[in-house]
Amino acid sequence: MIEIPTLVEARSVTSARLKTRVLFSGSKDGVPIVFLHGNLSAATWFEETMQRLPETFRAIAPDLRGYGGADPAALVDATRGTKDYADDLAALMDELGIKTAHLVGHSMGGGVLWQFLSDYPQRVLSLIQISPSSPYGFGCSKPDGTPCFMDGAGSGAAAVNPEFVKLLIAQDMSASFNFSPRNILNGFVWKPPFVPRRIEALLASALAQHTGEKSYPGDVVASGNWPGVAPGKFGSTNALAPNNQHEPLGFCEVDQKPPILWVHGADDMVVSDNSMFDLGSLGKQGLVPGWPGEDIFPPQPMVSQTSRVLDLYEQNGGDVERCVIDDCGHSAYIEKPEAFDRVLHAFLQKHAGAESVCCPPECKG
Repeated sequence: MIEIPTLVEARSVTSARLKTRVLFSGSKDGVPIVFLHGNLSAATWFEETMQRLPETFRAIAPDLRGYGGADPAALVDATRGTKDYADDLAALMDELGIKTAHLVGHSMGGGVLWQFLSDYPQRVLSLIQISPSSPYGFGCSKPDGTPCFMDGAGSGAAAVNPEFVKLLIAQDMSASFNFSPRNILNGFVWKPPFVPRRIEALLASALAQHTGEKSYPGDVVASGNWPGVAPGKFGSTNALAPNNQHEPLGFCEVDQKPPILWVHGADDMVVSDNSMFDLGSLGKQGLVPGWPGEDIFPPQPMVSQTSRVLDLYEQNGGDVERCVIDDCGHSAYIEKPEAFDRVLHAFLQKHAGAESVCCPPECKG
């Protein structure tokens, strides 16, 4: 196992549901703010963001089930969607004695927070979403959120590139192959030619992702729908399959609606209306054979879906701030830390009862 370097305090925490590595930064008496990482990453990705928070906050970032220092025997029941992760977060907060917290999610971690807000609204002070997966899941989704196929064919583990999986399992750290983890990160997860200063630490945490048929990429089942396979019952990618999102708009119906900040990069290629990781988008570009066409399996308009759902959240009484950061890919807090911090800190200050702060100039929409 590759060792994951860390800049902050790291310790093992065992909750009623999961034993995992948890990172801590800031005053122990500070207002808690919990960070949930995305796919192909770990809590490590948030370390510098945690260190830059105002002194009034206590930053906490766990490795999610299936990632980094989490118990490898703890599997994800994908048939529950992201509920395993939401329940894990509630159990961790219980173990740490945290009643309520500000919550930050990136990518898949944002997908978890849609569910957490639906299930535990009373525990959320605010929600900060960084390029979150659509509330409808990832892949095989029509614009209105309806799965293209009811078995989710072409999403979850069924959409993962097998060459990438082989290199991930081999813990390949090179740039020698098109689908090596390093090249995927540098080519898609942030906008080229940007390369993070701590790329080796971020890559190490990505390679610590748990692999196997019941972990990553997860299991698949045969399907009569294109491309011939559908997501199975285990793993994080299958947890995001659209057929496993049972109440995707549930968070819009909760009585207690905390404020939401939605931040995403203008040039994101992962969570996008034309994602390079969505078979609908790749099929339309002629990169996946046999694509059945846009009427049957369109590119999932992930950003547009999130925008419309947040419109509904506002119509139902919630408060939403939206920020698009220019010249930025999927990981705004890593690529554009100064711009991201201005937006994040202003939002936190505003919703900590302090004087309202105007939206920074980097923030559009």
